[in-house]
Amino acid sequence: MEPGLLLAPVTLSGEEEAQLRRWARGRTQRPLALRARIILRCRLGHTNRAVAGTLGLSAQTVGKWRARFLARRLAGLIDAPRSGAPRSISDELVETVLAKTLHEQPPDRRRWSSRRLASELGISQRAVLRIWHAFDVRG
Repeated sequence: MEPGLLLAPVTLSGEEEAQLRRWARGRTQRPLALRARIILRCRLGHTNRAVAGTLGLSAQTVGKWRARFLARRLAGLIDAPRSGAPRSISDELVETVLAKTLHEQPPDRRRWSSRRLASELGISQRAVLRIWHAFDVRG
């Protein structure tokens, strides 16, 4: 521990540790997995700077998640709802667009156009283009 630096110790119940380990292994929610890894390292008594160095983060980021965990436990690590309109494109629709784009060919062409795929799925062309752009996929 760094001299003169007093950090609140991070202690975990068995249930909390098990949940953090599950989150840390998760692949779909990367931010939550990283936060879980931060807390799992903090519980070993490491300083924010040491944890930051190990995970390639800033000490401020580690301190933020340590403080949120100590204040609100596991709930403090979960993203809070954000302002703005809710997502209009479901994960299932994204999966369908990607599956069709990557694994199926349109009947009379080699590749999908955004207009044709949108028409086939009953969504807007812009939605198809946003999904393709987000996943760096071309029709």
